[in-house]
Amino acid sequence: MDAALGPPAKMAERREELTPMLSQYVEVTERYDDALVLFQSGDFYKAFCDAADVLARVCEVTLTEREDSTGTYAMTGVPIDNAESYVEKLLDAGYRVAIAEQVEDPDAVSGVVDRAVTRIITPGTLTEDELLGGAENNYVAALVAAEGRFGVAVLDVSTGDFYATSTDDRDTIRDELTRFSPAEGIVGPDAPDLFGGECTVSPVVEDYFAESHAHERVTEYFGPPDRLLATDAEVKACGALLAYAEYARGGQDGRLDYLNHLTRYDPREYMVLDAVALESLEIFERRTVTGGTDLTLVDVMDETACALGRRRLTEWLRRPLLDRDRIEARHAAVGELVSALQTRERLQALLADVYDIERLISRVSRSRADARDLRSLKDTLDVIPELRAALADAGAPLLADLQDRLDELDDVRGLIDDAIAPDPPTEITEGGIISEGYHERLDELRATEREGKDWIDDLEARERERTGIDSLKVGHNAVHGYYIEVTDANLDRVPKDYQRRQTLKRAERYYTPELKEREDEILRAESQAEDLEYELFVEVREQVAAQSERVQAVADAVATLDVLVSFATVAAERDYCRPTFDSDGIHVEGGRHPVVERAEDQFVPNDVDLDDDAFLAVITGPNMSGKSTYMRQVGLIAILAQAGSFVPAASATLRIVDRVFTRVGASDDIAGGRSTFMVEMSELATILDQASTDSLVLLDEVGRGTSTTDGLAIARAVTEYIHDDVGATTLFATHHHELTDVAASLSRATNMHFRTDRESGDVAFPYEIAPGPATASYGVEVAAVAGVPDPVVDRSRGLLDAQARLDNAVAQETSDSNGSESTPQGTNATSDELQAELQSLNVAELTPLEALNTLAKLQRLAGDDADGAL
Repeated sequence: MDAALGPPAKMAERREELTPMLSQYVEVTERYDDALVLFQSGDFYKAFCDAADVLARVCEVTLTEREDSTGTYAMTGVPIDNAESYVEKLLDAGYRVAIAEQVEDPDAVSGVVDRAVTRIITPGTLTEDELLGGAENNYVAALVAAEGRFGVAVLDVSTGDFYATSTDDRDTIRDELTRFSPAEGIVGPDAPDLFGGECTVSPVVEDYFAESHAHERVTEYFGPPDRLLATDAEVKACGALLAYAEYARGGQDGRLDYLNHLTRYDPREYMVLDAVALESLEIFERRTVTGGTDLTLVDVMDETACALGRRRLTEWLRRPLLDRDRIEARHAAVGELVSALQTRERLQALLADVYDIERLISRVSRSRADARDLRSLKDTLDVIPELRAALADAGAPLLADLQDRLDELDDVRGLIDDAIAPDPPTEITEGGIISEGYHERLDELRATEREGKDWIDDLEARERERTGIDSLKVGHNAVHGYYIEVTDANLDRVPKDYQRRQTLKRAERYYTPELKEREDEILRAESQAEDLEYELFVEVREQVAAQSERVQAVADAVATLDVLVSFATVAAERDYCRPTFDSDGIHVEGGRHPVVERAEDQFVPNDVDLDDDAFLAVITGPNMSGKSTYMRQVGLIAILAQAGSFVPAASATLRIVDRVFTRVGASDDIAGGRSTFMVEMSELATILDQASTDSLVLLDEVGRGTSTTDGLAIARAVTEYIHDDVGATTLFATHHHELTDVAASLSRATNMHFRTDRESGDVAFPYEIAPGPATASYGVEVAAVAGVPDPVVDRSRGLLDAQARLDNAVAQETSDSNGSESTPQGTNATSDELQAELQSLNVAELTPLEALNTLAKLQRLAGDDADGAL
């Protein structure tokens, strides 16, 4: 256990002598010894001893000391109002954080205020209280192994999104974890840790994963598990995750009442996008800044108006569909919205007024919502009738279904509107949050309070007139209450019924029996009104919480509608087309890369034509000519189409692909001790092992991490294996021009290349793809375009020319030695070639390696000549 966690040894040794507060601190740290305790003291969260050292170091706050009869202790604290930023730093440093709050009103108790841990914050159990922005889901996941299967459950405790699945394939379950990208994971006793490096894996008690315990937990929330879940592995994963989420609530009632929906899914229902594909295609994160932009696919497609839609967009791009009917239902909805400009714009304007009601209803259900949260919920629900009206004439089945699912929740809206003041304060214990007219007794108390204050407001004028003291003032402070203030110069005019309350430097403050009676009346009314308001607010909040399932259903419909509107907006503004599906292949006319075209003033569209008769394309052409962009755009078009979006093309007829594999770009794994080539080969092995005839494979420069001979051999073998044994639709970009001969020899492969225009020694890239292989690599020309200094470029050209002359000489000699009669007997043509080659060499500029290579070739020519002369 971390030395900073658990009870401070220095305090624990003298527990009986500690002050009541420090004794309470020790008790809390003993109970939550796996977390760093932030202990509320007034307006600060404090820590002591080793925990204080950690808090000061990680959060960069000042370390001080506290002294009492038992010694001196390190101490520091952070302000409660700004605690979220400090909590995030502690989480990033690998600590769990237990929040111990004051659970009593300090003014209502005579001794030490009682404190209790109200929540435990971990990376995956952050709620909107601690999340520092962004609309993304924050998942915690559980992974178990049971009866030969792997089970996974993932939960976002801030929204209630809860998913479960299982499979007997280790790679599939790893891919599922990649889809959700959980911030935190817990692992069952017999399961391997398949979480990625960015996921915090937290220790938990094994009892969470016990079959009986898990079964009980799932039943408590959702009823008998066999109605929802298919395997024991899924039940154990869900049960353990529920137990862990309850643990994170600390001393609160552990039950998560807003969790009312568990989605069990089959991974085979969605296109697989593993971590390599997500990274290579830059769907959510950029690998490099290209074309002056750091946009990703999700950024380009995000025209959503609310946080609900942004999360749903991310979900759809992570998990594109495989079911054609569901895909085409989304396309039909998008198509209708594309053609209905006014409806689309009306929907977008309405959706912009939608708050994150998933997280709002979560706050309500966890008893953490304030009055403003309820008003925000009501404001969003007020939009629902207008959304329904905007969809009244919807023809697309999905849009009509969404219209039906948009429950207007009149009862909830009416309750909040009647009960909660239009502009309530943030604090729910200080009054002013319940509307006038909602509760008769509250109105009476407020009337009493108001009448008393009106009486006091008039008191100053009355007393000035009665006493003749024009400077007399009536005031109030928190310590002494209401008073009548008279300056020393007028003390001789003070009436006999004035009773002294406070002496100032140049004045006296008094009260009268009548003022005291009014004051007591006002204070009683205020106190009773505040207590009653709080009770009424809690009652209203509980009534709203009871409707959480209906609110979440509305949130689900709104999220889907927002993404459909976003897809339609992108399609209309950027000239995307509606794709169609055919099992024959991938046929795209005028396809474009959705991200790159946003970054460049002009983008050259290109066609794709792959089918069962030619499903493997070898693509050649110089660097910078467009090969990688072309391959990526094919992958992104497939993903967008199956997510339900229109695609950047003039037309597109696609096959539904079960997975997009990528081997694009160089990378290494320094921490894992793997070279670029090793990473490349590992990714390639995954592709060759798991790709099917329904997969899309994108390969870029396979084999470049080793010698040319080895690389070419690997590239050729991969090409032949995909063609003969895998059958996946494949784009293979390469600089190995010898591979074009391989493609030409395969019955269902084709050669394609990116054109290069060369004029006056310069090259230009029109970024247009054409049939057949490229005629040259133009590497030196690309270097020149990239800004390589002229002397290096000129030297490279000279070396290439020398190599070409040598190659020609070798070819000619080989031809002669094979029986050519073109050289008359007795004429030594090879000797002439040798002489010419030697004269062309600039020996002073040759590197040692170049000199050895050149000498070897010349020696070979000379040897061949000698053999011919014998």
